[in-house]
Amino acid sequence: MLEIRALESHYGRIPALKGIDLYVAEGELVALVGANGAGKTTLLRALSGVQRVSAGQVLFRGEDITRAPSDRRVRLGIVQVPEGRLVFAPLSVEDNLRLGAYTRTRAESSSALEQVFALFPALRERRRQPAGTLSGGQQQMLAIGRAMMARPKLLLLDEPSMGLAPRLVEEIFATLRVLKASGTTIFLVDQNAHAALSAADRGYVLETGCIVHSGAGAQLLEDKQVQQAYLGV
Repeated sequence: MLEIRALESHYGRIPALKGIDLYVAEGELVALVGANGAGKTTLLRALSGVQRVSAGQVLFRGEDITRAPSDRRVRLGIVQVPEGRLVFAPLSVEDNLRLGAYTRTRAESSSALEQVFALFPALRERRRQPAGTLSGGQQQMLAIGRAMMARPKLLLLDEPSMGLAPRLVEEIFATLRVLKASGTTIFLVDQNAHAALSAADRGYVLETGCIVHSGAGAQLLEDKQVQQAYLGV
């Protein structure tokens, strides 16, 4: 579904991504792990079309979208849940969700809303509340729900476990497994390497803008270098 070839990106003269090669097959959950500053968010921003690509290619279902604008990527089915959730705090939960469906018809939006409420019953109960009054875990559910309103073919998640208690992290990853089982392809970035790789079919390890390890999620969990660097083993 997604193929990245020799991708490079810079901030001024500083290289942030240095020849990234990876792929995500349809129906997979693929994790990208790495330390702060490794380039994980930069890569997701490049895939979403908000970070300039210096070289290389991004292919989505065989189509070159390297220079495609962000709105076209959303219409093609690439939707991102940003780091830090970034909900619209003064707006209601329902209005936040409906904003995620701006590329869809009214009927599609209403159908998607019911599906999100079925996935996250707590959001239905709080549909009239301002989003800023939700807990951190509920705001993360809202951010994921808002992305699902766009009916993504490929869901990009940036640090969904950030700042959440362990119990809530488990809930979020359980939700990602449900989404994968329903047919959503997921590319996940998270500093919680153990949780991310445990959920992933395959994983990549990013260090200073370069892919240094790749393999099945279970295989990377057993890799001694990955354990020492990211799992505290």
